[in-house]
Parts: sequence; C-alpha cells; structure tokens
Amino acid sequence: MSHDNPLRLLNAAGQSVWYDHIQRSMLTSGRLAQLIAEDDLRGITSNPSIFEKAITGSSDYDDALRRELQRDPGQTSRQLFFNLAVEDIRAAAIALRPTYDATVGVDGMVSLEVSPDLAHDVDATVREARELFARLALPNVMIKVPGTVPGLHAVERLIADGINVNVTLLFSVERYVSVAEAYLRGLERRRARGLPLDHIASVASFFVSRLDTTLDPLLAERQPELQGKIANANAKLAYQEYLEIFGGGHFAALRAAGARPQRLLWASTSTKNPAYPDLLYVDNLIGPDTVNTLPPATYDAFRDHGVVADTLEQDVEIALAHLAALPELGIDLSAVTDQLEIEGIDAFIQSFNKLLAAIEAKTSALPA
Repeated sequence: MSHDNPLRLLNAAGQSVWYDHIQRSMLTSGRLAQLIAEDDLRGITSNPSIFEKAITGSSDYDDALRRELQRDPGQTSRQLFFNLAVEDIRAAAIALRPTYDATVGVDGMVSLEVSPDLAHDVDATVREARELFARLALPNVMIKVPGTVPGLHAVERLIADGINVNVTLLFSVERYVSVAEAYLRGLERRRARGLPLDHIASVASFFVSRLDTTLDPLLAERQPELQGKIANANAKLAYQEYLEIFGGGHFAALRAAGARPQRLLWASTSTKNPAYPDLLYVDNLIGPDTVNTLPPATYDAFRDHGVVADTLEQDVEIALAHLAALPELGIDLSAVTDQLEIEGIDAFIQSFNKLLAAIEAKTSALPA
C-alpha cells in the first residue's frame, strides 16, 4: 500500500474524505471495504438522486425488492424505498464502524436523507428523521435535513434529541451561519435537560460548484476574469465564519460540556465545466476540521493527482474582493443562492418521484 496516496494524505491533514455515492453492489462486492482499507475512506453521503441512479440504473435491488414484497405485500413504494435504503446505509455504517471507533466518533459517518418533499414541513421532517435514526440504531449514522428556513427548526429539535444531523443544500454564507446557530441552540436545549452532548455529530453541507455553474454565464459578459472563482470564494468565507463561531466563547462553554464543532462539509465538488481543472473544488478548499464528500470520478481524480496543501485560509482577502465585486456587476448573490436552494430541493423531489415510480414499475414487473 502506497503511503503517498493523496486521499490518505488529505485525511492525515485534517480534512476527512467522504464518498458521495452508495449502491448495493459496492457493499456486496467488497468495494467499500477496499476503499476504506486502501484510501482510508472516512464516510459516505447519499441523497435522493444517488439512490435513484443506483436503484433505477442497476438490477442490484431486484432480489431485495422481491424479498421485501414477500415479507409484506402491502408496502407502498415509499416504504419499499426506505426499507432498501436502510439496508444499504446500515451495511455501510457497519463497514465504517471501525473508523468511527478509531476517530472517537468524528468520522465513519453514513448519511441518509429524509424525504425531500418534507423540506418545508418541520414536524414531518422531525418525525421521519427520528424514525430513520431509531430504525438504523447505530451511532455512526447521520440523518440529512435540507437547510431551508423550516429545516433550521427541525435541526435544532433533532440535535436537542441527540440525533446526528447532516444539514444539506446550503448555498449562502448567511444561511450557513443560521445553521451553525441552530446547532448551538439544539446543544443548549439538550444541556438544559441535563443530557450528554459528547456523542452528537453534525456537519453543514455547503454546496460549491453549482454557484459557478449559475454565475459563469453572467460573469462571461460582465467580468470574465471572475468566472470559476466565486464558488470557492463563497466557501472560503463560510469557513471564516466557522472559525469565528466555533472558536468563540459561546461554543467554548458547550465544548467544555463535551460538544463537538459542527464541521463544514464541501458538497457538489465535481467540476462541471470541462475547461476548469478537475479538482478545482477540492484543491482550493483544504483545511483542518472539514470534510469533502467526493463523487466517484472526483475521488478517483484526487487519488490519481490530488495535491494536499493548506489552501482554505489562503487568499481570503482576494475571495472577499471577488464577492464584493458582484453587486457592482448587478449580481445579487443572495437572490442567486435562494434560487439554487429552490432548484436543489426541486431536483431532489423529481429524483425521489422518479425513484418511487421506478420501484412501482419494477415491482409490478416482478413475477409473483
């Protein structure tokens, strides 16, 4: 095993590498065990689109569907989906349990998202998150909750319940700050009840590349040299906020009571524009106490030619200047990030509906 594997070096430098992909064959073929052994893979994230591709794009799940229907023929496609997903997430969490133990609960996490059509319903989100967490009954599982305004209330309640939460679909620095504050409030509520804080893990999933994808066409006409620069600048600013919030006095008191910081996780880190370096959203965002969840092609690219250097706190002034230039160019960043949140939730709802329809089609085609 080579000791200069860039993925291993990245983990050793304090940024945890997670894999933004899951499917049944990866668990049954030993592929996941191999990634953990060779690359020191530290976690897995899933979302409705990942499951949709896995279930509709392979026959991996046909036997499991058949088995589920024999067990309980009256299941809805939604129940069937969660039964399949829970099996995958559980198997992945068991494979990553030694990582969880070795890192004393920092890593080894596997994330499962609540139904995306609940993104604006606080009570339903809390109910489903509790249910999934209880069903999985493993300490190294995170429930993913979109960081919408209603989602913030759900996050606070779930953290107060002692449930690990991955807050997802974050596009703006100000929403990220609200998420960190919701996490602190949840910890406060828990501490006020005299409950322990030391086993709660949370990450804030900040989406990177989509911002450039959206802004680049506008910048091409108004200030071409800013193309491909805003997404990383936005992420660097989020990290500055993280340092302030979790380095501050409010958190210090919670830390003394056993709490951990809610780490920033870089999501949507594949490069969409073929003119850009394939590791644009990885190489430039490396820093301690963060996570990057890499889709398979980006993961393989980093293993092949990633360079590990502490880049997240470099050129912060330049990043701020890039962001400050936007209003003068007639670009309202918060309007853009609001739009990205709406599109992100819509895309997940579409994937989820497509997934449920595919399960329905598969089950009706299965021989009795």
